[in-house]
Amino acid sequence: MSAAYKEAAHTNGYEFSAGSGYALPCYDFVAPPELVEQRVVRHPIVIVGAGLAGLTLAASLASFGVRSVLLDEDNTVGVKGASSRGICYAQKSLEIFKRLGLFDRIAAKGIEWSIGRTFAGHDEVYRFDLKAQSTHSLSTLPPFVNIQQFYVEGFLVERVMALGLTDLRWLHRVTDFEQNSESARLTLETPQGSYVLEAEHLIDATGSKSPFRAWVGAQVGAGVTAKKGDDRWCIADVRFKDAAPIERHTWIEAPFNDNRAVWQHLMADGVWRLDYQMAPNCDMQAVSRIEVVQERLQKQFAGKVDIERDCEIVWVGPYAYRSECMDQLQHGRVLFVGDSAHVVSPFGARGGNSGIQDADNLAWKLAAVAKGHADPSILASYHTERHAAATQNVSVTNRTARFLRPADTANGAERSFRDAAIALAKRHETMRPFVNTGRMSSPNVYPQSEICTHDLCRAAQNASFCWAEDSKRQEIGELVDLVNWAKGALLLWFGDLTRAQTQLIRSITGPSLHAVQVLAWGQTRRGVTAKEVIWESSSHAKLRDSVHARGKQWALVRPDLYVAATGARTQDIANCAARALGRPA
Repeated sequence: MSAAYKEAAHTNGYEFSAGSGYALPCYDFVAPPELVEQRVVRHPIVIVGAGLAGLTLAASLASFGVRSVLLDEDNTVGVKGASSRGICYAQKSLEIFKRLGLFDRIAAKGIEWSIGRTFAGHDEVYRFDLKAQSTHSLSTLPPFVNIQQFYVEGFLVERVMALGLTDLRWLHRVTDFEQNSESARLTLETPQGSYVLEAEHLIDATGSKSPFRAWVGAQVGAGVTAKKGDDRWCIADVRFKDAAPIERHTWIEAPFNDNRAVWQHLMADGVWRLDYQMAPNCDMQAVSRIEVVQERLQKQFAGKVDIERDCEIVWVGPYAYRSECMDQLQHGRVLFVGDSAHVVSPFGARGGNSGIQDADNLAWKLAAVAKGHADPSILASYHTERHAAATQNVSVTNRTARFLRPADTANGAERSFRDAAIALAKRHETMRPFVNTGRMSSPNVYPQSEICTHDLCRAAQNASFCWAEDSKRQEIGELVDLVNWAKGALLLWFGDLTRAQTQLIRSITGPSLHAVQVLAWGQTRRGVTAKEVIWESSSHAKLRDSVHARGKQWALVRPDLYVAATGARTQDIANCAARALGRPA
C-alpha cells in the first residue's frame, strides 16, 4: 500500500508555498459500508474522479435530486504540490455554476474580465471586448472569470456535501475493472483494504491518464485520435506588489521572450498567470528553475518592477501541449467526461470548460433516466453532442498552436501566412481577426443531435425577465432560475394563448416538462393564460432572442440551457418534447 494511502489528514483553507506549489485542503477517509461488511453493492451511478468534471456532475445530479457515489484516489482538490492549473471560466460554465449555487462565491473570489489585447513585438495588433459580442451580450453573466482551479473544486466539494445526495469517498484507487450488459464492476484499494462495488452507469472523470481507456480498449478496442506537439511552455504564477490592468494580454512575438509567445492573466489573490513559450524540445527542468524565471520576469518588467523586492513567485511548472479525443464517449456501461474523453491545448480556455460542460450535458440525461422521465437510449445523445464539441475544440486549438508555432515545411506556407497576417493587422483593422492567439471558449453547437429538431442545436443565453408586471416591484429573474424551477424541459410560450392552445399545453406538461407564458413588458393578462406567467424585462425581447425564438411562438429549452426546438405550431410541441427525452411521441 502506498504511503499516500496511509495518511489522510484534514486541514482547512488554502495556503501558498512560494515556488513549490499551493498547500491545499485535505479531506478525511471514511470506510464505506461495503468495505466494513465486505459485501458487493450495486449503485445506479458511480463517478470516478473528483476533479472539475466529476464534481460538477455529482453536484448537478444532486441538484436534480439524484444520488451518486463519487470516488477519488487522492484526498484533496487540485494536485498536491503542483499548480493552480486551469484559470479561465467561460460564461457557459459560469451559468452552470450559477444553477448549482456557486457563481456568487466564484465571482467574489475571482477576477471578471472581457477585454483582450494582442501584441506583436511592441505593436498592438488586435483588441476585443467580449461583452460587445453577440455570443455574450444577452447574458447577465460576465464573459469570463479568472480563478485558480483548486478554488472552484473546493467550492464544488462544499456544495456537494451541502446537497447531501453524493457519497463522496476519498482515497479510493481503482485497481481493476470489468463490465457486462447489466453493470460495471470495480475493485478498489483504500487505506483500510480493498473491496468491490458495482455500477449501473460508470462515469470516468479520472483525467488524461485515465486507466479506463486502456481497460475498455482491451475489451472492445476503443480508439483515440491523438496528436502530440513539440511546443514547450513554462508557466509561472506570480504576485506583484502593484497590480497591472485587468485585461488578457498576449504577445505573439514578445521581445522579452526571444520573440516567442507570452500570455498574461490576473487570477484570484492578486496572482498573475504568465505563460512563456520556450524553444522546441528544450530542457524543461532547466527553463523552469526559479532563478531562470526571475531573469525572464526582469526582461519583461524591466524598469517597472523590482523583481527581488516587489515580486513573489508562487509556483512554476513546465507544460507541453497535446490533443486527444476518444472516438466513442460511451462504451457499454462506461461514459467518459472531461480530460478522460478529450485533451486539448489550453488556447482559448477550451479544456476545463469543456469538461464542465460535458458533465452538465450528461447530468440531466442521467437524472431523467434515473427518475423514469426518459428512455435510457437518450444517453447515446451524450456521445453525439459532446464528441462534436470535442472535435470542434481540438480543431480550433490545433489551428492556434500552428499559428503560434508554424510548421517547418519546405515551402514555409504557415510561417508566411502568419507573418503576412501580423503585418497586415498592424495597418488594416479588417485583417486583425486573422491573428490567432486563441479563439475564446463559447458554447459549442451540436450538429445532427438525435434529440433536437434543429440541424444545429444551439445554447441559449442567460437573459433576464420580470416575475411580475407591476412596475413598482420589478423582481428580476434569469433563465437559470426558470430552469432550476422546472427541473426538466422548459416550454416558453411567447404572447397570447387561445383556450385550445392552453388545454393542449396543459395536457402534455408534467414532471419532465413545465410551461411558462412570456408576455411583453406592459402587456396585460387577458383571456386565457398559462398557469405560470412572466414578462420580458425590456422592450427588446432579450429572452426571446436568447432562446433563438425570434419569429417563433415557442421554444423548448433543455435543462442544460440548450434549445431543443422552436416553432410556431402548438401541435408540434408534443413530438418535440418526446424527442428531447429520447422517446416516441
